Amino acid sequence: MENVTLNNGVKMPVIGFGTFQTPPALTEASVARALKTGYRSIDTAQVYGNEAGVGAAIKNSGLARNDLFITTKTQTDGYNETAKGIDESLRKLQLDYVDLMIIHWPTQNSLETYRALSDAYKEGKIKAIGLSNFNPTQIQAILDSNDVKPTIDQIETHLYWQQNKIAPFLTENEIVHEAWAPLGEQYAKEMMQQPEIVELAQKYNVSGAQILLRAMTQQKIVVIPKSNNEAHLQSNLDIFGFKLTDEELESLKKFDQHHSIKDWPVSMRESVY
Repeated sequence: MENVTLNNGVKMPVIGFGTFQTPPALTEASVARALKTGYRSIDTAQVYGNEAGVGAAIKNSGLARNDLFITTKTQTDGYNETAKGIDESLRKLQLDYVDLMIIHWPTQNSLETYRALSDAYKEGKIKAIGLSNFNPTQIQAILDSNDVKPTIDQIETHLYWQQNKIAPFLTENEIVHEAWAPLGEQYAKEMMQQPEIVELAQKYNVSGAQILLRAMTQQKIVVIPKSNNEAHLQSNLDIFGFKLTDEELESLKKFDQHHSIKDWPVSMRESVY
């Protein structure tokens, strides 16, 4: 496993297991399978409704807590609701702390929501705090209002939207770029069938998905692919045995369409900031 180091010194695996749209009743088994396969970073969220399943899988895994990296996201708005939500997440996850908690998307009271996260960080309930779906203007407002710098911005990123416009801002402010939908969701098959991706997959004797994920992790972009297929679970994790050349990485930039496949939130459109 490769890691990225967040701006507060915390180390985070560069690949994790996502639980978006995993039904609560299936979450424990899904996460248990991922942990057994070798994943040590798990991504959940309050709005997913499956934190309890993640917590049960962790508890029953037999793994040491310090070997795991657990992320969840607030769906709250404002200080008091966020503070309550943090404690509720810890209860559902059956944890004394989470490794990373991020604001799921910007709200009218993002500054107060972030203040609740920063206070919980100072209390040791959270080891690192960050953002999701925030554009540079919104991130700058957070930076200007709080002495705890966000460590990460989790944003839609894949072959068709490489987020090269926001990347320099994130780098300049020492904020890690994390990709949701790294395989492009409904466009995954189309992406993997691009001739250039097929050619690279054949060259390195790997799958198209492995090429797509490796291209991002080589650029220190954290990825959280999701799969309930055991073979795909393993192959998504097994991406560190090869390395794309600089020229090959550069060649993939031509696929960037500079826009979302979901168009959510609108504030992330490249034309907005």
